[in-house]
Amino acid sequence: MGVSIDSALALALLYGLEGKGGVRLTSVSVSTCNLKAAAFCDAVSRFYAGAISPEFRAFFRGLPVGLATDGKLSEDTPMLSVPLAKKNADGAPVYSHGIQKLNDTAEVTALIRNAFTAQADQNSAVILGGPASNLVKVLELPGAKELVARKVRLLAVAGGAYPDGPPEFNIKTDIAAAKKLFAEWPTPIVASGYEIGDALRFPAASIEKDFAWTPAHPVVDAYRAYKPMPYDAPTWDMAAALYAARPEEGYFKLSEPGTIRVLDDGRTKFTPSPEKWPARNPCRERPGSARSKSRIRKNSSGAAPMSANWVLGMRPDRPPPMLHAEHQHTGTRITGLPEITYRTQ
Repeated sequence: MGVSIDSALALALLYGLEGKGGVRLTSVSVSTCNLKAAAFCDAVSRFYAGAISPEFRAFFRGLPVGLATDGKLSEDTPMLSVPLAKKNADGAPVYSHGIQKLNDTAEVTALIRNAFTAQADQNSAVILGGPASNLVKVLELPGAKELVARKVRLLAVAGGAYPDGPPEFNIKTDIAAAKKLFAEWPTPIVASGYEIGDALRFPAASIEKDFAWTPAHPVVDAYRAYKPMPYDAPTWDMAAALYAARPEEGYFKLSEPGTIRVLDDGRTKFTPSPEKWPARNPCRERPGSARSKSRIRKNSSGAAPMSANWVLGMRPDRPPPMLHAEHQHTGTRITGLPEITYRTQ
């Protein structure tokens, strides 16, 4: 979070879908050592909680945000600092958050493991929108691979460049971790490569028109601070997030299943396999299979084959009172909703 605006857009998409009852976020973590990145994630969480139920905003604490602590401290970027510094007429922050120091964040591996433990079997999806550094550390915990195989139905990765692209940022940032992830992750993987997000752009016109439902929005302020307007942003993380949340909607076309290998220079190589997944349900491939990986592909015109409106998931609807109370206050799992664990840069 903070490196590219599409991480913030993906987070808004997921919280918007959660407000509509489509998913439930159970874990959010950041792979860069940056307190403002974690604070921004917390601010977005609190913003959407208030958008769903304004009376709930005063005491809502939000999800714990995991923060990497073993890397080089990354620099703040305008897309983080501008929204967090925004004040209202009384001089108070427009977007509240509860992260001021390291102790206000969560230890990443424990956070992700505990999120898996609390979920029903095969009801979780993991979205990786940054380097694999922290996610592979989860695999090193005792019993973690068995836990992941039991709880997780899919890992959606925003990373790589296919079929023969150059080293992609998320992969080359930690090549060793990427190699380990693609070799050892025990569930099906769907990769959304650089070429998909680059072809599928989030329109600047949407920022100007489709967020008018609220006078202030942290992701809108981040978008405007990231780069001089107007610009259409790539949707690398958003594509992976939308597929993980709604894999059966037909927004994307998948390649045939195969294996993904990370080369020493950070390039990714996809090798198709002769076997096919069951029709329209790649998530049912045998966990741990060498043929349990696929990638989102472009159509013949070069565009990403997706017909959904990104903004669909960004405006939450107010849920029925009982659903709100059950979901927010007691933490009871809502049966049938995919559980989402989100990892970002």
